[in-house]
Amino acid sequence: MSTELRLKKLRGSGGYVMATVNDQQQMKGNLGGPDLFLAPIGRLDSQKITKYFCNTCEKEFEGPPKIEYENPNEEVAENLVLAEKGQYICNSCSATIAEYREFKKQNETVEVGSAKPLETPSQTITSQISRPEPSVQIQAKPEVSTQSVTQPGPATAISSIEGLAVYDENAKKVGKAKQVGVDSNQSVVLIIVKNDGTEGSIPWNSIRKVGEVILLGSPAIQQSVQPGKCVSCGFSNKEGSKFCEECGSKLQ
Repeated sequence: MSTELRLKKLRGSGGYVMATVNDQQQMKGNLGGPDLFLAPIGRLDSQKITKYFCNTCEKEFEGPPKIEYENPNEEVAENLVLAEKGQYICNSCSATIAEYREFKKQNETVEVGSAKPLETPSQTITSQISRPEPSVQIQAKPEVSTQSVTQPGPATAISSIEGLAVYDENAKKVGKAKQVGVDSNQSVVLIIVKNDGTEGSIPWNSIRKVGEVILLGSPAIQQSVQPGKCVSCGFSNKEGSKFCEECGSKLQ
């Protein structure tokens, strides 16, 4: 893997930065679409950031934004610690350009155990993730079973989700689960392999039931409880965002 640095546009929920990154950082920032995102990369050296754009100011600035971070070293699951959390902040209006979280296993030879509460209910499942990028090769599970299903929650084992068939609210199969991950807002998403073989992501709070299969809820219901959801592409942006970080459309 090359260590050569390249200037890239890295998007956040409140804007973007132009920064030089290496191949490994570029892979972390790639969430499966055409754009690269800042949150999965974490904290960059401010000297590598040449300029940034703030959605609140609606203006581009030369130089890096302010970077504030802390090291809580908080145990969020068995054998998993929240090592660092931080923000990229606009120097002009103090709006958040992007946020990030960095997790570390205390023992790399041991799997991650049960999750502990972390900030918001939707983020507790994050603590069960053992790798930042989806790389697990899985096989599809058998077809739909008539056995009862349970509501998804922090205690749901990641290994029991991988490979499950995913059905929408109309009982149409849309793909199979590959891995749980986080998007650029540090929101939990379910990464799936769609029917055409491409990858996509589904917000964790769009999942209604998990059992022998994964059932999704009605988009109409989800839209009413998701502030910042883009009406153009359906991406769930951070509350308060003015532009969709997936397609760039202005939010209502």
